[in-house]
Amino acid sequence: MRLYSDENFPLEIVRQLRQMKYDVLTSYEAGQANQGIPDDEVLAFATQEKRVLVTLNRDDFIALHRTGISHTGIIISKDDRDYLGQTQILHSCLSENPDFINRLIRIKKNNQPKSGIQIFIYQEYKR
Repeated sequence: MRLYSDENFPLEIVRQLRQMKYDVLTSYEAGQANQGIPDDEVLAFATQEKRVLVTLNRDDFIALHRTGISHTGIIISKDDRDYLGQTQILHSCLSENPDFINRLIRIKKNNQPKSGIQIFIYQEYKR
């Protein structure tokens, strides 16, 4: 799976995904960081490179997805310092879904019934 992490995505998750042998290109490595590039251009770059975009930017990319724009996939992670937990759910999501074309997946925390424990889950957003 080829991924593209935008500039707000945690580098610790990138490192952990790379340890799991995922091909992750960061915006820094692509020369796209700290330039104020609009989100639609970030998504277009990921799509041109045939990479699934991973980001923390929930609102803007959900809105872009809902416009019907064609893309190679968007995964929105939670702004949460449990990087290992997020990496594990990302790995599950990537392993269980071989095709992300025009799909948006959101990683979030969910309360477990009758306990105070929260776990990461992923959910697909329709257009």
